[in-house]
Amino acid sequence: MNALSSWLSALRIYAHPRVLGMLSLGFSAGLPLLLVLGTLSFWLREAGIDRTTIGHLSWVGLAYGFKWLWSPLVDRLPLPVLTRLLGRRRAWLLLSQFVIVIALVGMANNDPVVNLTYTVFFALAVAFASATQDIALDAYRIEAVAVELQGAMAATYQAGYRVAMIFASAGTLWIAAAVDPSETTYEYAPWRFAYLVMAACMSVGIISTLIIREPEVPINKLISENEKFAQQSIAKWQLNARLAAMLAWLYGAVAAPFRDFIVRHGRQALLILALIAIYRISDVVMGVMSNPFYVDMGYTKDEVATVSKVYGVIMTILGAAIGGVLTAKIGIMRTLFLGAILSAATNLLFVWLAGRGHDVTGLVFTISADNLSAGIASCAFIAYLSGLTNTAYSATQYALFSSVMLLLPKFIAGFSGQFVDAYGYESFFIATALLGIPVLVLVWLAGQAKFERVEIPQSDSKQRL
Repeated sequence: MNALSSWLSALRIYAHPRVLGMLSLGFSAGLPLLLVLGTLSFWLREAGIDRTTIGHLSWVGLAYGFKWLWSPLVDRLPLPVLTRLLGRRRAWLLLSQFVIVIALVGMANNDPVVNLTYTVFFALAVAFASATQDIALDAYRIEAVAVELQGAMAATYQAGYRVAMIFASAGTLWIAAAVDPSETTYEYAPWRFAYLVMAACMSVGIISTLIIREPEVPINKLISENEKFAQQSIAKWQLNARLAAMLAWLYGAVAAPFRDFIVRHGRQALLILALIAIYRISDVVMGVMSNPFYVDMGYTKDEVATVSKVYGVIMTILGAAIGGVLTAKIGIMRTLFLGAILSAATNLLFVWLAGRGHDVTGLVFTISADNLSAGIASCAFIAYLSGLTNTAYSATQYALFSSVMLLLPKFIAGFSGQFVDAYGYESFFIATALLGIPVLVLVWLAGQAKFERVEIPQSDSKQRL
């Protein structure tokens, strides 16, 4: 009975209001991503846009790769009126969510066949606002609850995020298919309706942002000391007081988080950043052409929605669960190595699938293996990134890591359509598998480097519930 009571007591953490709130906030974070990447590429390909252009348009996702540039501003800069009314984190969350809604409505009300430039403009706006929302939400998640609730916050956030990915991919395809008078010809109206529905779904995050309470977290001691050091150094320059204060703030908000990472890791910093930059390169580059590949192989929207978007997400969640067990049993670096091998190897299954044509059974098998391996790799990678982060600068440093993770792969992925046009799908999938070889080398080298997560004393970073 005592054991049962202990388990029930442990499960009660999921009833905490802020833990529950992360379900809807995670949903809000996960919804925009595929609407400007995978789902948009399906829409564009069905509209007759050539693969080279679709590949280049995937560069809108580079907004997520550059979010470290403005993450210090989101972390520390107050917004007029909104910050006073809502607080630092909620103000940035609400602003970014409203921009996402407006930009999604803009995408919905523009046919890419008529004006592709407008589609690109609104997609960029969605990506930029979504990346900003991610920065603010990461900071809120870290600050909102005590350490013992962080695991539950991460779990509910991931659950909401994955559900949103199903909505943004399978949901959008199902809605468009349901109102599409013909699967054989392109119609703009179904896609307009589907994207308007997705814009309305962002109300989930907006309502949650208005309901949740702003975390009351004092400025960390390390941050205060850095700004004090900067003020003392700048005072020697005999500058205007306002200019000196601004430079000291910029040092504490922008320079100090990056300097901290370099100082803690020394010569290993470049190796770590190189690994982060290319670890997911096989999956990211291949992913841009996956939806155009499904269209060219004759798969319908319903088939792709069911197999790739719903079943595939479920397999990703299962893979993440397996990755968590492997990380605990064999360690982070070994699991990273295994995930890199599986991610590259499963790309070769798409070569096999390309030779089979329209084969739903083959699609199920390929998607299962690919998403399962992606889940394992992602779980180990997140654990690795978490260990690199100094808790004094969690939001800014995590934004740096997640940006570096996407920057190079997204840039290379922009040429994926051009490569397919020149050499075909089979050669493309083989090339993406080969991209995984340098990843294995870097994982092995990084495994020789020791890193340690820097924790700030609880008295200096007390979380208020």
